Amino acid sequence: MSIFDRQRLDNKTFKLDIERMRHGWYSDKYFVNIAQMLTVLASQGYTYNGSEHQVPPGIDASQIACGDIEVEMQWFTRRPGKTIVVGVDKALTMLRHCTGYYDGEKFIDTHSKLEVWAIQDGCTVRSDGDPLHVSPVIKVRGRYRDFALLETATLGILTRASRVATNVYETLMAARGKPVLFFPARFDLHEVQAADGYAYNIAVQRFNADYAGTLGPFISTDAQGDWWGGAGGGTVAHAAIACFLGDTSEAMLAFGKVLPVSIPRIALVDFNNDCVNDSIKVAKAMFERYMSLMEAGDEEQAARYVLYGVRLDTSGSLRDISVPPLGDPGLDLGVNPRLVFLVRQGLDSAWESWELPEAWRERARQFCREVKIVVSGGFTPEKITRFEKLGVPVDNYAVGSWLMSNCGSTVTDFTGDVVKVKVDGQWVDMAKVGRRSLENPDLERVW
Repeated sequence: MSIFDRQRLDNKTFKLDIERMRHGWYSDKYFVNIAQMLTVLASQGYTYNGSEHQVPPGIDASQIACGDIEVEMQWFTRRPGKTIVVGVDKALTMLRHCTGYYDGEKFIDTHSKLEVWAIQDGCTVRSDGDPLHVSPVIKVRGRYRDFALLETATLGILTRASRVATNVYETLMAARGKPVLFFPARFDLHEVQAADGYAYNIAVQRFNADYAGTLGPFISTDAQGDWWGGAGGGTVAHAAIACFLGDTSEAMLAFGKVLPVSIPRIALVDFNNDCVNDSIKVAKAMFERYMSLMEAGDEEQAARYVLYGVRLDTSGSLRDISVPPLGDPGLDLGVNPRLVFLVRQGLDSAWESWELPEAWRERARQFCREVKIVVSGGFTPEKITRFEKLGVPVDNYAVGSWLMSNCGSTVTDFTGDVVKVKVDGQWVDMAKVGRRSLENPDLERVW
């Protein structure tokens, strides 16, 4: 599965569309064209017939069969800084099942004739952006026409999965080890959820390994956990509160009554644009139900009404009514530091105004102060860093679309280069100008 367990995933996990991949359905057309051209030339017995070759002196270029040329190819990214590499196992699975050629209607599998080296998912590479200073994540030696069709798809999974993983890692860094809930599913096609959720999980493991952390993964859909056995989690949506006529407290009481106790009770408190008061109302309603059941001796049912947290998701175009205006959108609108401080203060002191038996006052105080604050809506590493520097009392960050960001410093596009060719039994440098064969100590022989 990754560097963390030294296991590799295979097609039982990925369920590739093997037949169409072998036919080039997912390949840029120029790869289809070159594979077809080389195959035809090989069948015709073509040998090099030009005069501007770049092979070393002493090698008779006219004897080189270009159609059957063997190459060394390397896959790499130039994302600046550190990249958490994910997608290697799926790229290897593509090579394992789709390397070869068609003889009429029959596919001839030649993957065993390749020499393949690869790093493990979860390894890191560094780059200063110069392609002469990169670290390959996969290297392959073999007949080019047998795997030419796979360049597009292998680069695609490496690019996307590594981008998501690295974005998650940078977000965890900004959050200083606080949990980051993975919320990007709604911003892309559902078909990418399994790969994205796997990348997120690898990033969490990488962070834990690097900083002796103990974070667990928090995904929002079951599909995001498909490749590693995770399960989606979540609580209440704005739509649910609408179903209870805008009454957040009643919605949470119903949630507590019906849903398993294993699902944390996190109230979404911005429906009425009054996060402070709705947080206090929910805490009071949940505690009253909790206290009543505990006094009746029903501890199991009482556990259903323990409020784990409140989530603030105020729109960036709104100022919560509890936030006095300062005339600065960064200080007034959306989920801002002042709003979080006010919610924390409101929760911590809420119990003081409740009419409670003396024996329950300390338990009420503890109940309120243990309610966590989850924030969502437009969070990026930059915004999270600002919150952390200010000591904003956030317990969990929920992050969505930024985790798929692919612009500026987050561009993670992978490239595949042929850097050597085999002629007369020896490997000869044959990279385009500005590229060369490079090494990575984390590469290990796969087959």
